[in-house]
Amino acid sequence: MNYNENPAQPGHLQPLAYSIADACQLSSLGKTYVYKLIKEGKLTARKIGNRTLVTAESLRRLIEQGE
Repeated sequence: MNYNENPAQPGHLQPLAYSIADACQLSSLGKTYVYKLIKEGKLTARKIGNRTLVTAESLRRLIEQGE
């Protein structure tokens, strides 16, 4: 997965959501804790088929606010 840090660069799409595994890796949080944050409403997740995806916006907000 390409995690481009310059969203203004043409031709590079920013992810809208991350798998649980990717969200854990990006945030350095454990899987159980990520699911807890989802349950508490501190992370927004969407179920698509069998996959649970964490929205990039909610992950970014959590990291920036530090809650």
